[in-house]
Amino acid sequence: MNQERLLQVILAPIVSEKSTLLAEKNQQVAFRVATDATKPEIKAAVELLFNVKVEGVSTLNVKGKTKRFGRFVGRRKDWKKAYVSLVPGQEIDLTATPASAE
Repeated sequence: MNQERLLQVILAPIVSEKSTLLAEKNQQVAFRVATDATKPEIKAAVELLFNVKVEGVSTLNVKGKTKRFGRFVGRRKDWKKAYVSLVPGQEIDLTATPASAE
């Protein structure tokens, strides 16, 4: 797979109460991914970016909500979520800050 494509697959980590519980209990991490990303692409991207071994990937499509502002109706975008299961003993620390360049 193309390395440039893999760098565009993962959009953002999902940090919520549910995702932190998953990380502690099941060694899973949640990511917001590109809507056209496949499971093998997500697996390769996580292994490339975080230097961990991935056991499996589960994906789901999240439907955008319909929202109103006065008499105007709008709709949020649909997006894709990925739950990445890590091999036992592996860990991704999303709260760590990168080392500052001094």
